[in-house]
Amino acid sequence: MSSTEDTAGKEDNEVSVCANCGKGEEESDKLKACTACRLVKYCNRDCQIAHRPQHKKECKRRAAELHDEKLFKQPPNPYEDCPICFLRMPTLETGRRYQTCCGKKICSGCCYAPVYDNQGNEVDNQKCAFCRTRAPDAIEEMIEWLLKRMEVNDADAINTIGCNYRDGRYGITQDYTKALELFHRAADLGDAEAYLNIGYAYINGDGVEVDEKKAIHYFELGAMRGDATARSNVGYNEHNAGNMERAARHYTIAVRSGDDDSLERIKELYTDGHASKDDYKSITIISGILRRD
Repeated sequence: MSSTEDTAGKEDNEVSVCANCGKGEEESDKLKACTACRLVKYCNRDCQIAHRPQHKKECKRRAAELHDEKLFKQPPNPYEDCPICFLRMPTLETGRRYQTCCGKKICSGCCYAPVYDNQGNEVDNQKCAFCRTRAPDAIEEMIEWLLKRMEVNDADAINTIGCNYRDGRYGITQDYTKALELFHRAADLGDAEAYLNIGYAYINGDGVEVDEKKAIHYFELGAMRGDATARSNVGYNEHNAGNMERAARHYTIAVRSGDDDSLERIKELYTDGHASKDDYKSITIISGILRRD
């Protein structure tokens, strides 16, 4: 048997025991792992509470490591490929457009591409490039279409209407409570930008008490789901706290996701001696490639 198989065999034969009382699986109910660190197991809640003073420091350290593993992982592109050309959706905001008629995100190239009839003549292109619905005639009609998209749980539409409630625009009365409710609904449906907007609500005190800790929590959730601005905000918080290495890591991920502000902040770190010339050069090249694409 190989050494790898020996190790695996030992792990399979190991008996898990409660970190507090020492009872094994055969002597107690099924042991449950500490949900924060996953390092130890307990018989029950009473054993977990009793062992807390001994375990607290190690638990906190390992929980922070696990959190950072998720936090600093390069997030996937939060946008699907363009449904028309099937190319990867651009990371820059100007490279895509949300269609209120069908709820599709379409790359700008397909949105502005000329359309021809069967005779090869260019025709009016004031229609959705995907479903060929005409463009809304007025803001009021656009809002009406967004409300219809909300009925089918379109996260983008829900988040957009939430922004309109927050800002009190386009005929919608300002209502911070309703806005926050819609942001949470959109976030639950997977919208990364909605987490960003929840974070801003706690930063600005829009319908809630100002709470910077909660704001950073929601910015982190948005960052892990691919929102570049949320990622930049997390980096800026680390920057202000003097954690330059962590800030640079966040900024780098944000630049890869198309955030211009983070590029300027990396430049600032380089100027102040907190980032190497090679790091700054490589991230500048990446930014140029993203703009070109």
